[in-house]
Formats: sequence, C-alpha cells, structure tokens
Amino acid sequence: MAGIAIKPKLLFLITEDWYFWSHRLPVARAARAQGFDVVIATHVRDHGELIRREGFKLIPIRLRRKSKNPLQELLSLMELIRIYRRERPHIVHHVAMKPVLYGSISARLAGIPSIVNALAGLGYVFLSTERLAVLLCSLIKPLLRIMLDIPGGILILQNPDDCALFVEKGLSKKDQIIMIRGSGVDTEQFTSRPEREGIPVVMLASRMLWDKGVGEFVHAAKDLRARDIRARFVLVGRTDTDNPASIPVPILKEWRDSGVIEWWGNREDMPEVLSQAHIVVLPSYREGLPKVLLEAAACGRPLVATDVPGCREIVRNGDNGFLVPLRDAGALADSLLRLIADRDLRKRMGARGRQLVLENFSEEMVVSATMAVYRQSLSHS
Repeated sequence: MAGIAIKPKLLFLITEDWYFWSHRLPVARAARAQGFDVVIATHVRDHGELIRREGFKLIPIRLRRKSKNPLQELLSLMELIRIYRRERPHIVHHVAMKPVLYGSISARLAGIPSIVNALAGLGYVFLSTERLAVLLCSLIKPLLRIMLDIPGGILILQNPDDCALFVEKGLSKKDQIIMIRGSGVDTEQFTSRPEREGIPVVMLASRMLWDKGVGEFVHAAKDLRARDIRARFVLVGRTDTDNPASIPVPILKEWRDSGVIEWWGNREDMPEVLSQAHIVVLPSYREGLPKVLLEAAACGRPLVATDVPGCREIVRNGDNGFLVPLRDAGALADSLLRLIADRDLRKRMGARGRQLVLENFSEEMVVSATMAVYRQSLSHS
C-alpha cells in the first residue's frame, strides 16, 4: 500500500487553559489549517469545553504555577514525561517559565525532536526582590541555561531587551533566539470607536498583581481625586492566587468600597470593555509585550505605561501615549491628568496607536512568524 502521509503533531504545554485561549488560540488554529494535529496540555479550569469544541485534543495536567511541594513537582514532571512518550509530538511548544523548564526536561527524556520554548516576560521569580524569589532565581538560571542549550532548539522572546538579557547572562545563544513581538491582536475585532460622552474613564486591565503596577495606579487615582479631577478609575481583571504577587481580594474590595476605584472583575468581552475607556494604563514592572496595550491601541485609545521592557515596544512617548518612570505614582498621575484634560490629544494619540498596531503588531504577523518557526524547527529535526 502506498505510503500514507502522517500529519505532524504539535503539542502546546501551557499552565492555564485561559491563557491558551486568550493568547495562543490563533496560532493553534493556523497550525491546524496548515496540516498539524494539535494537542493542548494544560491545567483545565474554565476553558476546557471551549478548547474541545475547537476540535483540539485536550490533556488535563497536574502542573501548577504556585506549587513548590517537591513531591508534587516530581509527580508533575513524571506525568509530562508519560504524556510526551505517549503522544510522540513532532514539535512541543512550551509557554512560560515552568512549562519551559519541565517541558524541556520531559522532551529530552522522551526523545522529542523539536522543542520551541516561549517566554512572555520574565515573571515573578526574575522581578521580585523577596528572598524566596531571589533563591529560586539563582536555582532556575543554571537549569534554564542547560534546558535552552538544545541542538535545533528555538527560544521565542517578545522584545529586544529580553533578547539582549538572555544573551548577556549566557542563558541562551543569540542564534537560537527568535523575537516575535507579542501574541498579536485581531484588528477586525478590536476596532477604533469614538469616545463615549461623560466623565473620562481611566482603565487598568490586567491580572490583579502588585507587579502590574496596580498599587501605583490606585495611588495616582487618590492623588487626582485629591486635586478634584473628574475621572473614573477602573480596574478590570481577575485575581490570580497562583501568583505570589497577587493582590488579596479584601484589599481590592476596600479600594472599591472607599470609592477610589471601580473593580469590574474578570471580563471576556474586551473589545466592549476597552470601548468604554478614554485612557488605558499599565504601570507594570516588566513585560514581554502586553496584549492589553496592543488591544487598547487597536481600539484607538491613548496609553500610559512604565518605561520598561515590553511596554516601551508599543508605547511611543509623546506619540501614542506617555511613558513614566517605574513605581512613580506622581509621574503617572501627571501624565493621566494631561490626557484627562485634553480630548484632542487623546484622539490624536489614539489614532497613532491604531496605526502602529496595523503596521507592526497584527495577529496575522504573529501567526505567520510562528508558523515560520515551526517550519524551521521541523526542518532541523
């Protein structure tokens, strides 16, 4: 019988199903359209049925971001090794730090030929100055160096600062790094709409983490309210108890009940949510390339963010928004005031942001670049 063409199998390893759904779904769809058999291995919470309805094979896993129990970690690693040996994917695509480390170990032991690792920012372990984080970082760096040094392995990073850092620290070789700027934005779904009439809405949409600059945002809101500035300050996003930087719910409720901010919680309808904003803010401590700023820019909204890696990729100071110093709530308040007071400036900066996204950050560009990585990875296997 003539040989039957075998579909190449692509396996995504991602810690959370919601993150796959929000950040990697377009790539998975494109891979399937190009002939891949796509498998998703993730911790299943709220999006499992949506993933199955898409037609992807879904494998629930025990791996958790928060867990540091040695026995649980060993069991998680053994489970991944079994999954990799059973599924025999041609390519594994690991997303975020724990999947990169555990997935790379598993792929090596299972003899998987092509490994694609992706880091969207450096996260709590690299950013925090807490003793535990510093200790974990000192342990992770040498392990990361070993796991990324794979013949034919590819590391995807999202901004030039991270690319330079990984080479400088000897964590990866320059010729193994490919920069793909973010996860892209659907510019037909996220479209520019006129501002709504009424009091300006200043919005921070992200997970409710201290290192997203939520504390600085609240301080800036208090500052502006003390100056009798008429504006609504809105937080949009879920809590994330698996992250050590998570803001406790009682604190969020205290801010809300005091009238300083509004907290809308988790929202899935982000085009509609962003259309209600006049200004979108992200005073983060470091990013890969924040999806919410891309989406807000695509919606024609001016941006205010910290002058840190990732944020400065999409925010051009004085052009489509303002960049402010890290952890500087006063400078944040001053930049917000300029935009609150000047509708024409908001409109002009919003239009420039939309143009930047169309030229540099569309979903099609990201999907195309990722498909090229898969083809390169297969050719080296």
